[in-house]
Amino acid sequence: MSVLLETTAGDLVIDLLVDYAPKLCENFLKLCKVKYYNFAPIHSVQKSFSFQTGDPLGPFGASGAADGGTSIWGLVSSDPADKTFPAFFHPKLKHLERGTVSMATAPQPGNPEVRVAGSQFIVTLADRTDHLDGKAAIFARVVEGFDVLEKINDAIVDADGHPFVDIRIKHTIVLDDPYPDPVGLREPSGSPPPTSAQIATIRLTEDEAAKLAGEADDETLAAAAEKARRDREARTAAAMLTLMGDLPHPDVKPPENVLFVCKLNPATQDEDLELIFSSCGEILSCEIIRDEKTGDSLQYAFIEFKEKSDCEKAYFKMQNVLIDDRRIHVDFSQSVSKLWQPWKANSGRDRRGWKHDRQDGERAQGRRGGGHDHGRGYKMVYGAEEMQGRHESSRAHQRGDEKRSGGRRDGGYRGERDDRRDRDRGARPRSRSPRKDRHRQSVSHRDSNESQQRDRGRDKYEGYHRR
Repeated sequence: MSVLLETTAGDLVIDLLVDYAPKLCENFLKLCKVKYYNFAPIHSVQKSFSFQTGDPLGPFGASGAADGGTSIWGLVSSDPADKTFPAFFHPKLKHLERGTVSMATAPQPGNPEVRVAGSQFIVTLADRTDHLDGKAAIFARVVEGFDVLEKINDAIVDADGHPFVDIRIKHTIVLDDPYPDPVGLREPSGSPPPTSAQIATIRLTEDEAAKLAGEADDETLAAAAEKARRDREARTAAAMLTLMGDLPHPDVKPPENVLFVCKLNPATQDEDLELIFSSCGEILSCEIIRDEKTGDSLQYAFIEFKEKSDCEKAYFKMQNVLIDDRRIHVDFSQSVSKLWQPWKANSGRDRRGWKHDRQDGERAQGRRGGGHDHGRGYKMVYGAEEMQGRHESSRAHQRGDEKRSGGRRDGGYRGERDDRRDRDRGARPRSRSPRKDRHRQSVSHRDSNESQQRDRGRDKYEGYHRR
């Protein structure tokens, strides 16, 4: 029984020892069958000893995201107890040869004498690694791909044994499977793409490492891996914001001639700020951002210069300048609001991507021009027209509920309110059907009797206390 592991370093053919470790082999085969190991990183490389893999995220997952992997029974079951299973150590199987494959184990909580396994496995890189005996449960051996083991053994790693250039399992192919599938197992029709969490764990790809040829020292690779990780996270975040409708496209960049100013005094006006910053160059616009309803300053502004050099000059010259008893802070703007507004208006698309007219687009983005009209292009809150439309919609909905309930509202009938209004105006009350009149008379008579009974009871109570 064999499995083919396609890795970024090459292919490995693993022969399973089903006669010695049937349950361990079944777990490994079924995880390979559902492509659980796809994109799993190879980590903890100890030169001339071993490496470890089998966790989809490995040690690079975000806090709380990496769970160490799970067995096939935990994958198809919702019971956390099935995540691991007791590992079997056959007394005849020892770590004597290079390429020995064994399941990583850990003591079972509450019973240290029993060791449990999940999905992670270890491959030895040298002979006589008997230190792993009793700690890793052997279930297979590498029969082809020893040159791949040499590449992994020679990989440049950090202090924890993690390769700077990613080595990952790309694909798994089960060549022979004698075990029936567990209940609930579904084999994917193709190789699934890596998840966003897995992509976030990439350190340095082979293509990125090729550009650093001749500079392959530890410090250079570590710096390049960190830079590649940050760039990858930034691209992922930009793609998500584009899908949400907050960016026109992932490659959009903020304008280089706009300065962001904050920590302003609430009393500072647009004209004052423009006059002060005009000493650095020609200004195209100066906008203090204000509350849409009250018009109060939010104490930050955007200043657009005609030339990029003037913007840079203002950045160095106006830092911590005292304006209206406040020391301001300036920085280059990261806002793409002014780029986003024209693109949205021209494309006619809202956050969901559906076509609509420009008025609907403004309403969907909450930038209607009601109330104060401050901050051209940088409005952020709902305007008065938007809120008025919501109130009108609410009142129309309320009127529809009143009509469906037959005119009942606040515990009364519409006819009674109309009669009272007519009596106040001196008009004759509206006629009613005899059935309604008899009902009202019976109700009035019953109320009169109840009132008389309450009066008699009150008189008896007062008379008892007087005696």
